[in-house]
Amino acid sequence: MTEHLADWYLQIRMVHVACVATSITLFVVRGSWIVLSGRGLWRWLRVAPHIVDTLLLASGLTLAFLIQQYPFYNSDWLTAKVIGLVVYIGLGVTLFRGPRSRAVRAMVGLMAVLVFAYIVSVALSKQPLGLFASY
Repeated sequence: MTEHLADWYLQIRMVHVACVATSITLFVVRGSWIVLSGRGLWRWLRVAPHIVDTLLLASGLTLAFLIQQYPFYNSDWLTAKVIGLVVYIGLGVTLFRGPRSRAVRAMVGLMAVLVFAYIVSVALSKQPLGLFASY
């Protein structure tokens, strides 16, 4: 009996959702540590998010392939997620490598969490406006 990748859709989706939850948790922990202590992160807190985010991206790309919807081609909501992801990454880089001011870092961290929430809302609603869509 031959198994197809599509047979694994629910498991891949569960991995994706678990990675989403783990990714934002690690981001909040790392961001809080930087804002509140101003000290460098423990090595595992610098490495673990990259592993989780790689799995998140790989599972997301696999899901897009399985549902045959592709950003910038035939899926407005996936395009919105990718644009949101680029903004989120930019805010993350600013938080962890940017200004030393706690207030600025805290504001940037909050903005990143809000962008993350927008990305999740787009995923759940399958609408480019996500939480801003009128139902």
